[in-house]
Amino acid sequence: MSIAPRILIVDDEPAIRRLLARALERSGYRVVEAGDGRAALNALAIDKPDLVLLDLGLPDRDGLELLPTMTRPGGPAVLIVSARDSTAEKVTALDLGADDFVTKPFDSEELLARVRAALRRRASAGGQAAVIDLGSVSIDLVARRVSRDGMVVHLTPKEWGVIAALATHPGRVITHVHLLRTVWGAAHESDIEYLRVTMRALRQKLDTQPTPTLLQNEPGVGYRLCVPEALARGASGAG
Repeated sequence: MSIAPRILIVDDEPAIRRLLARALERSGYRVVEAGDGRAALNALAIDKPDLVLLDLGLPDRDGLELLPTMTRPGGPAVLIVSARDSTAEKVTALDLGADDFVTKPFDSEELLARVRAALRRRASAGGQAAVIDLGSVSIDLVARRVSRDGMVVHLTPKEWGVIAALATHPGRVITHVHLLRTVWGAAHESDIEYLRVTMRALRQKLDTQPTPTLLQNEPGVGYRLCVPEALARGASGAG
């Protein structure tokens, strides 16, 4: 029998920890709790969780300060669960290595879906699948080929660069700056219109629905390539 993943909940509100713990335990996960940054770092070292649900507003330190330690190679996946909703803090958390973020108040089913997605990404780390199957769309990272309904889709070099960057971390938000720096170079990391034009072209070529579902926008933050489980949640925005 496989051992259920262990999840560390870091939040200073006992009621939130209880709510999260109940939802996670009902889904079969093992749970560890911490009410502040110091306890979180102790649990990280002793319990070695597979995933951390991290609040940013901790009593002894800012949650962002913990991210560099938590997101070291071989560490757990990290999902931010916070009442803070500023674009700047979301971008900072993602750039520091967080896998995703959920804003309080949250829907428990959506949070559980994001937990499953983050755990899948962690399990496949170091062994990224060569072909990403998204239903009607298939992305072959080795052959540098994208197909839709079995037909090869012609992409420009920039379009391929963006889709490849997203496909390397399916389901994870990739920030605008990261995409621009990776595809266009550091000199263009503020040229957001380049990215918007390319995303519109990719959606026209790949998305099968009038409302974007495959390539989703996190307004002001970045984009994500949705895995099949996430498609049913609908788009965050057209971007």
